[in-house]
Amino acid sequence: MARTLRWGLTALMVGIVGIAPFVFYRTVYTHDKRLRELAPGLVYRSGQLTADGFTDACCRLGIKTIINLQDDFPDPDLDLGYFDRRTIKESQLCRQLGVRYVCIGPDLIWRKRVGINRPEAIEQVLAVMADPGAYPVLLHCKAGLPRTGVMSAIYRMEYQGWTPRQAIAEMKLHGFGEWACTSYNDYVVQYVLSYKRGIRHMAAR
Repeated sequence: MARTLRWGLTALMVGIVGIAPFVFYRTVYTHDKRLRELAPGLVYRSGQLTADGFTDACCRLGIKTIINLQDDFPDPDLDLGYFDRRTIKESQLCRQLGVRYVCIGPDLIWRKRVGINRPEAIEQVLAVMADPGAYPVLLHCKAGLPRTGVMSAIYRMEYQGWTPRQAIAEMKLHGFGEWACTSYNDYVVQYVLSYKRGIRHMAAR
């Protein structure tokens, strides 16, 4: 009996030691999911955080506008926290925080119109960014990678003078993926490689 108890306690301790770091990582990860700074005090990017994570980011960074780039989830249900699976709509949380909530789903245009027109989502993001009262702004999608990556590239190129090559390099650095970040990807082509600075109202027709 004593031997069985010792083995049980040993197994429990091994489990705790093995699982605890993972739980800690996931707790921190979902709270600050890929939260990064694009321009100090102005623009930030992330994945979809928990409600606690968004609240912390908004208070700590003074966020005034959140742009959700999830076309499939225009108003997602946010877990309150990693250990609290109750949810709240993102728009409702923003209202409680006094933060402007905007949903912009990245779209694509007909390939033959690339260079003549461009996706409407680009115009919508630029319209928000053109408003001085919108800052600081937080851009996010689910993972904080593809959709957030191309929109962050738009900001880099339009407001910070980056080249498409520089924007692509940062997208890869932040985990966009070598294969996904090529001219085979229509989003990369239409949002980054063919982007022209200083142009407004080129909505797709």
